[in-house]
Amino acid sequence: MADETYDIGIIGGGLAGLALAIESTKAGRKVILFEKETYPYHKVCGEYISNESWNYLKSLGVDLDSMNLPKINQLKISSAEGNELNQKLDKGGFGISRYTLDFKLAEIAKKHGVHLLESTKVKKVHETSGKFDICTINNSYTVKLAVGAHGKRSVLDKKLNRDFMNADQRESKNYVGIKYHIEAHLPDNLIGLHLFKNGYCGISKVDGTNRFCLCYLTLASNLKNSGSIENMEKQILSKNKYLREYLSYKRLYEQPLVISQISFERKNPMEEGVFMVGDAAGLIVPLCGNGMSMALKAAHEFHKLSEQYFHQRLSRKELIQRYLLFWNREFG
Repeated sequence: MADETYDIGIIGGGLAGLALAIESTKAGRKVILFEKETYPYHKVCGEYISNESWNYLKSLGVDLDSMNLPKINQLKISSAEGNELNQKLDKGGFGISRYTLDFKLAEIAKKHGVHLLESTKVKKVHETSGKFDICTINNSYTVKLAVGAHGKRSVLDKKLNRDFMNADQRESKNYVGIKYHIEAHLPDNLIGLHLFKNGYCGISKVDGTNRFCLCYLTLASNLKNSGSIENMEKQILSKNKYLREYLSYKRLYEQPLVISQISFERKNPMEEGVFMVGDAAGLIVPLCGNGMSMALKAAHEFHKLSEQYFHQRLSRKELIQRYLLFWNREFG
């Protein structure tokens, strides 16, 4: 057992977990964060963030203004049959890789005193006398509030016996996500969403270079029936003329990143006393383009409510009620 008791223990160091850690530490809380990977690393993600999150990320300490990021304000949608829609995006967004953004947030978190444990997997979480023990392979840490920010799917979800893990797993509800970074010379301000049978692919510029994120979502049955990712791209995705072109471009890492067993079943924003933020609380179809802003907004709101709890202006019961009310009002 680690002797120290932390105010907040956060499981997962993506956008929601890091944002919450930074805000809470800046407010004077003792925070520990567990991340199973080592920064920086790539993630399966469309890497488009709505402009509504620009000022919030700056408030966390990310110097977005100096990063020469692509400002995205045009949308192109295409079908495999050749139909197209071109549309201005009123709010718009910007492109930044998770490799870059998560790493910057992690460095900021450490600078502010977050106890950030990289390459550390959480085995289980259990409540003891009103506090929580977060157990890793090597140690157990006591926290006053436990927060799950572990993404779409985790071993922890199974340990908590979450309903979505036991939901109908038919192939018609089971998706895979696949991502590349490619080198391309396309408009900086354009995001493309290109449809194919049982899926679609997004492409947009990231990080102020000629680097583009190409990320697609499709039914797992597409991959199973094709036999391989390469065959699926040749036989199915390439029926869309845009994807046929983009898939021929130079790839900036050898193998694609792949995530499987993606489920859009409804989740509960709290499980066995553990508050959930980001994709751990609820997964929006990426086509909507706002999953990252949802994660940041939930982290910010939970921070505000947890501060009221620590200042004894909310009981634990009221904290739970207020967070669930917020989450379901905004995202339910």
